[in-house]
Amino acid sequence: MSFKSLKIGKYTIKHPIVQGGMGLGISWDKLAGTVSSEGGLGVVSSVGTGYYDERKYSDKDINERPLHESNFYSSKGLKAIIDNARKIADGNPIAVNILYASNDYERIARDACAAGIDIIITGAGLPTNMPEFTENYPDVALVPIVSSAKALKIICKRWTKRYNRLPDAVVVEGPLSGGHQGFTYEQCKQDEYQLENLIKPIKEEIKKWGDFPLIAAGGVWDKADIERMMELGANGVQMGTRFIGTHECDAHDNFKEVILGAKEEDIKLLKSPVGYPARGVRTNLIKLVDKREGPKVKCISNCVAPCKRGIEAKEVGYCIADRLSDAFLGRKETGLFFTGANGYKLNEIISVKELLNKLINGENS
Repeated sequence: MSFKSLKIGKYTIKHPIVQGGMGLGISWDKLAGTVSSEGGLGVVSSVGTGYYDERKYSDKDINERPLHESNFYSSKGLKAIIDNARKIADGNPIAVNILYASNDYERIARDACAAGIDIIITGAGLPTNMPEFTENYPDVALVPIVSSAKALKIICKRWTKRYNRLPDAVVVEGPLSGGHQGFTYEQCKQDEYQLENLIKPIKEEIKKWGDFPLIAAGGVWDKADIERMMELGANGVQMGTRFIGTHECDAHDNFKEVILGAKEEDIKLLKSPVGYPARGVRTNLIKLVDKREGPKVKCISNCVAPCKRGIEAKEVGYCIADRLSDAFLGRKETGLFFTGANGYKLNEIISVKELLNKLINGENS
């Protein structure tokens, strides 16, 4: 099967492959810019931009971490990442992933628009007022992430009524993805919530509102998976974990080593302060947390609303902002390492160019 290009708003993506936005600091300028330059859609993560470029883009506290959400989600850091990604992308579109659960979501969305982003992708909640923050930037394409037809219906209904617009595309994410899930622990294991069973009902919901592309995400690994998603009705796919195994991925070498060294049984659903399960590698940190011996929770960054300023973090046993940043900084003992269910399949580091060639033409190409 040869793949058609993917149209998102006014932008045409040569290959229908969207690189998943991975935070903290896993997909920033080098990865996103390179993916776009090679004909996919590179996606910058907006999470923890105060850590960008040796953390010069934020005020620090005594622990050398960005202080408060205004610094954790640094405006200057995000602009620098987008600017540098653009230089690498060679004129091709660049997207940003912004968690709807982020404290300061409105400001981050406006910052991304002001920095010249082309496409905003938002999950971790229902972004019912997303168009409100991009009203002065009509060319910015808006792409919500959903896990059910009901969620898409709510978004389309409210966007149509309030803003007279529809999504420019929708990402449908199943429970095999890395990081936070849009499902309960029980749902993650049930057949009806698996990606292949979500596409048809969501595709039918799209038809009720018009016609915009469906991008399938969560567990997509190779060309055969992409073809299978297309046959089920997807117009494109989103892939995160596979891009960790590239030279251009912004992750620390130690982060890549953890993922490459993980076995299938090491990748588990983990408790998270966000309130939903998150998929990652069961490392030393998780063992410490299980024994209530993890690093002290201080809530310096105030990163996501569901955590309630550290209340949920203390309940679960770790601060997600601090532990994700430790992973980005290469601290294996205290880092939190997110990966999709297929992360154990990573066994080498290759270039983005080589990876896209494998995805488009087959593993032996």
